[in-house]
Amino acid sequence: MLFLRPISVLLFLVSFIPFPTNAIRSFPDAHAQKGLRFSEAPEYTNGLSCPVLGLNLKSLALACDPSLVHVAMTIDSEYLRGTMAAVHSVLKHASCPDNTFFHFIASDSSLVNLQDLTRIVQSTFPSLSFRVYVFRESRVNNLISSSIRQALDNPLNYARNYLADLLDPCVERVIYLDSDVIVVDDVQKLWKISLSGSRVIGAPEYCHANFTKYFSDGFWKDSELSKVFEGKKPCYFNTGVMVMDLVRWREGEYTKKIENWMEIQKERRIYELGSLPPFLLVFGGDVEAIHHRWNQHGLGGDNLVNSCRSLHPGPVSLLHWSGRGKPWSRLDLGMPCPVDLLWAPYDLYKHDQHHLHDQHHLQHHHHLQTQQFSIL
Repeated sequence: MLFLRPISVLLFLVSFIPFPTNAIRSFPDAHAQKGLRFSEAPEYTNGLSCPVLGLNLKSLALACDPSLVHVAMTIDSEYLRGTMAAVHSVLKHASCPDNTFFHFIASDSSLVNLQDLTRIVQSTFPSLSFRVYVFRESRVNNLISSSIRQALDNPLNYARNYLADLLDPCVERVIYLDSDVIVVDDVQKLWKISLSGSRVIGAPEYCHANFTKYFSDGFWKDSELSKVFEGKKPCYFNTGVMVMDLVRWREGEYTKKIENWMEIQKERRIYELGSLPPFLLVFGGDVEAIHHRWNQHGLGGDNLVNSCRSLHPGPVSLLHWSGRGKPWSRLDLGMPCPVDLLWAPYDLYKHDQHHLHDQHHLQHHHHLQTQQFSIL
């Protein structure tokens, strides 16, 4: 199998400052793309050094095989194109792609039904091992309070809180990825990161960010509420890329702890950023710090402005278009940011011939800009 090493940034890039770009999914509307069609992805197969799976690939018990890397993602009509690109990127750079099992979480209110989503994934990745689960939005509808932008209030944004319940109990560990990422390194490296002590999640932390701005003044003035961080040094982390120990999660009933903070939010209004702050409240100061290369986030701009961002300096293993702007939208409009052209090679969406011509012209026009990046 051809393995491509991580992207290295060769140009002097503007230093990245983490903004509150919580990973988001907006509400689908009447124009959601039900009819998305995708090309079949290339076949990526295991190298000789990969562990041999103990069960047949089509077995319903496959998810329990200890040789697997488990990846969980949400899937819906609006972000389906991003999800397909993300899966493609994981498989392309994985040393053992056959040993990667995907868990897709779909809403029970999706405009595309479960059977159609399953068919789309199967036709795009014929050899992929995966399951599609239904997330019942009623679990969170009464817990969600309005945010600074309506897109943050979509119930599917909260599905990551319920992975320990949705996935089979034999799945003890999972990598959660948002749909607006591409992975340009071997996912095995992320999978093998240890969660020290009793830590439940691991994620890249950004400790130079102003942590206090993620909560209201009223929260910090209330000693009963703010004591949750007593004796800790909490840092901002983005919930779009996490390694999660589901055994410890289940034992500690962390879903309930997150829900408790959401209930307080409904009564007291202590934050403005949707599904991110409850995670900060529960895990802030007790996160396994993963190298920043595994979440170069904020590439979509902030939550209010669709702006272009540069990667921050250093090695890159995962690019994340958190924020308002998505690479597929900007590419289709013919107004991509330079980093969007790094996402484009993983896009499996079937464009019409006219659009393909425009895309070719666009990529040629931006050739000099993309020379700032290379795959070594």
